[in-house]
Amino acid sequence: MMPVKNMSSFTISSFRKPFVVAIVVSSLLACSDNDTMSNQQSQGSNPTENGQPSPNKAPSAEAPSTEQLSLVQGKPVVYQLFTRLYGNTNTANIPWGSIEDNGVGKFADINDAALASIKALGTSHVWYTGVPHHAVINDYSGYGISHDDPDVVKGRAGSPYAVKDYYNVNPDLALDPANRLEEFEALIKRTHENGMKVIIDIVPNHVARSYQSLSLPEGQTNFGHSDDTSVVYARDNNFYYVVDKAFEVPTAQGYETLGGDEHPLANGEFKEYPAKWTGNGARAAKPDINDWYETVKINYGVKPDGTYDFPVLPSEYANKSYSEHMNFWKDKSLPDSWYKFQSIAHYWLDKGVDGFRYDMAEMVPVEFWSFLNSSIKQRSPDAFLLAEVYQPSKYRDYIHLGKMDYLYDKVGFYDTLKTIMQGSGKVSELVSVHNQISDIAPHMLHFLENHDEQRIASEDFAGSAEKGKPALAVSALISSSPTLLYFGQDVGEDGSEDMGFGNPTRTTIFDYAGVPAHQRFMNDGKFDAGQSTEEEKALHSFYKDVMNIAATHSAINGRYQSLHALNLSEKDSAYSEKQFAFLREENDQGFIVIANFSDNATGPISLIVPASAIKASSNNLALKPLLSHKGVTLEQEGANYRAIITLDALETKVFAF
Repeated sequence: MMPVKNMSSFTISSFRKPFVVAIVVSSLLACSDNDTMSNQQSQGSNPTENGQPSPNKAPSAEAPSTEQLSLVQGKPVVYQLFTRLYGNTNTANIPWGSIEDNGVGKFADINDAALASIKALGTSHVWYTGVPHHAVINDYSGYGISHDDPDVVKGRAGSPYAVKDYYNVNPDLALDPANRLEEFEALIKRTHENGMKVIIDIVPNHVARSYQSLSLPEGQTNFGHSDDTSVVYARDNNFYYVVDKAFEVPTAQGYETLGGDEHPLANGEFKEYPAKWTGNGARAAKPDINDWYETVKINYGVKPDGTYDFPVLPSEYANKSYSEHMNFWKDKSLPDSWYKFQSIAHYWLDKGVDGFRYDMAEMVPVEFWSFLNSSIKQRSPDAFLLAEVYQPSKYRDYIHLGKMDYLYDKVGFYDTLKTIMQGSGKVSELVSVHNQISDIAPHMLHFLENHDEQRIASEDFAGSAEKGKPALAVSALISSSPTLLYFGQDVGEDGSEDMGFGNPTRTTIFDYAGVPAHQRFMNDGKFDAGQSTEEEKALHSFYKDVMNIAATHSAINGRYQSLHALNLSEKDSAYSEKQFAFLREENDQGFIVIANFSDNATGPISLIVPASAIKASSNNLALKPLLSHKGVTLEQEGANYRAIITLDALETKVFAF
């Protein structure tokens, strides 16, 4: 291979989310700022997090409820599995390495042993990331698949969010690319047989510049098939156009396609005339290197000035059922892109997929989500619908009007928790941001890692996976909302591999790689931690213990009460802004969590619990340990119970009552 040039000499936003807000608040998205509390339709009659039902709530018989889920699961636990990396045993990790150099995981690598190990973490849903056929560099022309130009592909392996064929799957992931769809269907079946459901990505805001489905079902056409390319915008065009200008590949000092390796198509050119708007909304024929230049933006009937070319959904539909939403849209004339994505979603439901993770949902109008999600729920009432929305002022619209089940709780809970893990934040700030979304807390998915975020153990985040332990307990146990785990998180993967496109601290999503800590756990396909270090085994055991409380304890769906302010006010106690105590209770049973975010052990903490919070009938209440620590006895003193405890550095204790 030719010498590899690192990309750190210039700025490139390979992990895109911070850039998005400026785009979303532009004229491309004109959603209302209605923050009025409305019916938590997708959660049925589930109470809000403070234990009180919404005053305007009208339960829907159609909506899957947390109570229904709790018959088999305390709450949803989503395991994000990056399919290309998960089963790869190759350890070469050559920067910009080819599939032959660095290897690739296959659907077949996700065997029953792998699925059993995932289930052991309390998992209810496996999110297989990178499944839809996206642009790749490899030559699959022998299977009738067109070449992809590396000038508009990020990395050697390609971005999973530059989909080029929604009706098939990534050929890299199959033992036999000719049977790639059948191999994925077999994985769906294995996952179901192991007691879990399947989620895949749908990326509605953009597709690959080279989009061309070779697997179109009868009656379907490709995106752009009937577009009028002589105009910037038309309602039924699937794309926006830079009229009379050809696309130009972006350039940046210090960046070379494929790290400088030779490739017959790597010539700095990509034929596209007229040029299309880029996926993040950039309107130039030559996008910036930090734009999502490998993708083109989908047109949903939002005019270039931000006005809508479709009916606006009345605000009262926040309180209406899925069937009422469907009825609203059924006699409307709607943009062509709406119907194309509805067909895609229904296609995968028919294949056995149980739900979707929607990439950058906030860049697509709420009305489209009402249309799509109501049709999905009519077809598959238990479908799991998770979306990225990073503007808190939009949360309630996307839940109530857009009919999303769950949104990422990033701008708020994750961002604040990260500062606490890094030593600069205060627990009181976390309590505050959690209270701000108390009415929709069951809808707000919690995570500590995903493919967009830094690994906890990376030097730029916390520098140690141990610092994630108290955060995991708090994140997973504070709410009835789902918890997401990223593969390798439970064994302390640090994301330090510099694989080519983008910088380390996040495990690459653009290049072929082996993931070392995960590979040690994988143990050549046994998935038994047979090569893991003792520290990795201990961390994995902690994850299993915490996640099984989240997945099985009935109180996870009960009432949440923070104990932080009460304990912080106690003068003769070591409790501080580096500790967090709270409880969850249902039917007079529950658990108390106290987590220590400090690198140091605490002195004696006088743990105070209001007697009214646990409704005990005795002056002394023995608390049973749910993790590997001793129990404790609460003794009543007036209106409160009290016990003296200590916590080791980064220790969490969970007590059942």
